[in-house]
Amino acid sequence: MAEETTALAILFADISGSTTLYDKLGDERAHQLVSTCLSVLSEVVARCQGIIIKTIGDEVLCTFDTAEQAIAAAIGMHRAIDAMPQVPSKKQISPNIRVGIHMGPVIRQGGDVFGDAVNIASRMVSLAKPRQIITTQQTIDMLAPECQVSVKCLTRTTIKGKGGEFTIHEIVWDENDQTMALSRDITLQILFSRLHLKTGDTDIYVDKGNPVVTLGRHAQNDIVVEDVIASRSHARIEYQRGKFVLIDQSTNGTYISHEGEKPILVHQDEAVIGMRGYISLGRETGPDSPHAIHFSCEF
Repeated sequence: MAEETTALAILFADISGSTTLYDKLGDERAHQLVSTCLSVLSEVVARCQGIIIKTIGDEVLCTFDTAEQAIAAAIGMHRAIDAMPQVPSKKQISPNIRVGIHMGPVIRQGGDVFGDAVNIASRMVSLAKPRQIITTQQTIDMLAPECQVSVKCLTRTTIKGKGGEFTIHEIVWDENDQTMALSRDITLQILFSRLHLKTGDTDIYVDKGNPVVTLGRHAQNDIVVEDVIASRSHARIEYQRGKFVLIDQSTNGTYISHEGEKPILVHQDEAVIGMRGYISLGRETGPDSPHAIHFSCEF
């Protein structure tokens, strides 16, 4: 059987709480509801030029040629499920879904897909909560320059069988959180977030209007850290399509301490900054150090 290797966006959509549906509605009504949900999801995939690879119980695996199509489908899926009528019962029941996306090389064979990208996408849906879309940094990086999407950087995590850590993001779609309009060409309106940086008397934001902030010992920097171990031009933080990236250019490296996690050393490299924590230039410090640069992402 012929094999073909190509880069695709892999999307898993899972009907959350299906076991509870069967408990509350009984087998026949719950099965009918799950089948209706799967049909609704399939219609959205077709509208977004995707291909249904298979359904596994209450989960759909599908592929798209581009990251934009996959994200548009994920948002469309959530909205289509939201539009379904509630199921009459003692308690009104509304189904929800969880979505995970990853774009990368896969092997296509006999109508199925195999490879690391499929495994990573499966891991993303397992991390998602109901009504969430979770994706990887690699997927965000594959978006076309004109297609910008509202994302929340959540954390870094390991994936079984893969070396290193993966930065994961949530695609914001719920109008109760923020509004994202989807046009026919699958371009998403951007929601500009900002990163708040504070140390001592310095209080500064990184956002669309101020996309680069420099850190270092020299007085010319936006944030000056008067520590002999810090380089004169130590690092900079850039706003890049809804995320914030620290780029180290120092002798001794930069430590990023995300809330509740061990510090990460970034040396002559770059890393995505998460929701909140603090940054240390040249040496690992505690949050109460006068040289600590505290950060928080605001939406």
